[in-house]
Amino acid sequence: MKSNASESNKSSASESNKSSNKSNQGWSPEAEFSGKLTFRDYLIATEQKANQPLPFWRLLVPLLIQTGLIMAVPTQAVYTDVAGKTVILQSASVDPDDVRQNFAINLDYNISRIATLRRLPGWQELLRQNRGRTRQLAEGTNLYVTLEEREFSGRGVPSAWRPIRVSGKRPTNLANDQVALKGVYRDGVVNYGVETYYIPEEQRERISRDISRALNSREGRRQPIVVKVKVDPQGNAVPISLWVRDRNYRFE
Repeated sequence: MKSNASESNKSSASESNKSSNKSNQGWSPEAEFSGKLTFRDYLIATEQKANQPLPFWRLLVPLLIQTGLIMAVPTQAVYTDVAGKTVILQSASVDPDDVRQNFAINLDYNISRIATLRRLPGWQELLRQNRGRTRQLAEGTNLYVTLEEREFSGRGVPSAWRPIRVSGKRPTNLANDQVALKGVYRDGVVNYGVETYYIPEEQRERISRDISRALNSREGRRQPIVVKVKVDPQGNAVPISLWVRDRNYRFE
């Protein structure tokens, strides 16, 4: 009887071990690993990984990408200066006291005035599409003024380009002697982004004196004050230099 009981116990234990082995064989590697890994082991592994230095290429690649983006996207002013076309703009008025008191020249161009633009072809269409509540041009309206080059002898002050058309969309297929200058209407005038120039200290007194002489010429008429700008294909402009009488002052 004892022998039978012993054999029965052995048989039961064997069956239990087999069942346990089968159960273990059904575990995934992740489950078996997680059963053996303690939380302390996890903390130690995480700390060791955090203390490992980054490979050199992990630091170099982002730096190269950032440098490439900076080099590939030049500033608007640089792009306009390089890709732009030279245009001469006529200033309508200049206050010499601005240079002395505010260290800047604030220019009012003839094409900044609505009185000039409303005489151009395309004005009525522009007004119809962008009419504000007061039946005037709506604030913030973008527009393009097409300018045409005038013949220049190559001596003295160059001639200002002549406005020939205004439109709400950028013109295409312009002639070689034409350019479209982009502006925005605000507070009753059109701004082209080239209205204010800050003057270096060493040039302020001389420019102010030359402007006063140009506005009070002995001949009884004002001498022209014109500005040389560069206009890119999108119509954006940057200032290059200013002619006062027969002197040219370059903007830095």
